[in-house]
Amino acid sequence: MRFGDVLLTALTQIRVSKLRSFFTLLGIVVSVAFLVAVVSIIQGMNAYVKENIADNMVGANSFMVRRDPIQIGFVSDEDLARARRRPPITLADADVVQRALPGAEAVGLTSGWPTPRSDVVWRDRTLGSVLVFGITPPYQTVQDYRYTAGQPISAVDVAERRAVVTIGADVASNLFGDVSPIGQQVRIRGQMFTVIGTIAPKGRVLGQSFDGFALMPITTFESLYGRRRTTQISIKMATPAELAPAMAAAEEAMRVAHQLRPEQPDNFSIETSDAFVSFWKRLTAVLFAVVPAVVAIGIVVGGIVIMNIMLMAVRERTFEIGLRKSVGATQRDIRRQFLAEAVMLATLGGALGAGSGFLFAQAVTLLSPLPARVTAWSVLLALALGAGVGVIFGVYPAVRAARLDPVAALHAD
Repeated sequence: MRFGDVLLTALTQIRVSKLRSFFTLLGIVVSVAFLVAVVSIIQGMNAYVKENIADNMVGANSFMVRRDPIQIGFVSDEDLARARRRPPITLADADVVQRALPGAEAVGLTSGWPTPRSDVVWRDRTLGSVLVFGITPPYQTVQDYRYTAGQPISAVDVAERRAVVTIGADVASNLFGDVSPIGQQVRIRGQMFTVIGTIAPKGRVLGQSFDGFALMPITTFESLYGRRRTTQISIKMATPAELAPAMAAAEEAMRVAHQLRPEQPDNFSIETSDAFVSFWKRLTAVLFAVVPAVVAIGIVVGGIVIMNIMLMAVRERTFEIGLRKSVGATQRDIRRQFLAEAVMLATLGGALGAGSGFLFAQAVTLLSPLPARVTAWSVLLALALGAGVGVIFGVYPAVRAARLDPVAALHAD
């Protein structure tokens, strides 16, 4: 029996028994759709965290020199006490790093964590909970800020402790509306500031805006909020390839500046956006560990359904099997026929599941802030799972059909 005839006969049987085929496919479709959808959302979130959250917080091609390490999640009391004993990062440290990295695009200083929030008042309008940062001018380059109006904070502003601010797009639109903010006087924490620039929108990430902030010279910030022990240095390199050697050079320069002996550990931390990405990947690793177990249960259930349906088909088609054997069909032909039907059913279930998972992932992207990226490997895995289930759970019914005695089968109808 030719392979094409085997496939044609299998398709015919599936088409004739539509309701039975649907229920046979259902378990595979649901399991595979769940697999594709969940993997798509997790993969999309991984890329989203890297491209949006992490780079917006740290900066693209950038790293930070901090007093405290970035620790997301549980922090022990011992680690917290050790971090608190570290000396604060100073302007002198920024100068040391600047000299060690002459090829850096920017080396800036910014006020540390936690970032204060303040009301910003203009005339009779008040905008609450605005993030206030103290910076040196290069920080604006590190964060890739583009100014839509006015000018950025300058070195003169820092040196003379000028009462000036630049504001994010949300502050500009929500506080000033159609009025140009440039040159307007605003009140922050009881002190008057002149708005000298507005920054282009950075956008929203998972509903969180990156445009609700005000920047002021770090010297002015320290006179308003006090000198903070969490001030950090932000460094931007031209390309990602320069990050690793730049981090090594910055570490060496900081160790010399802090007079650390070779056996002493660093009393500062050098961090990139990878800290955020690593935390997220640890979280999604747990999901990746759970998803296969859930999918496996669904696949096994679907496989058992396929095997039972195929055994029922063998019983219903006993006379057909006897007739085929009587006209020359071999056990191999019968076995191939039923195995082809099982594999085709399972593969079709995998394909429908992959398509359903893709549509579900797209719906999640459209109806929620969660992104999704359907990857080729998840679709191929879905199809492979479908075909594999068909082979594994279709073998027993196919063998049983092939072993039927043709004489007994002809008398069974």
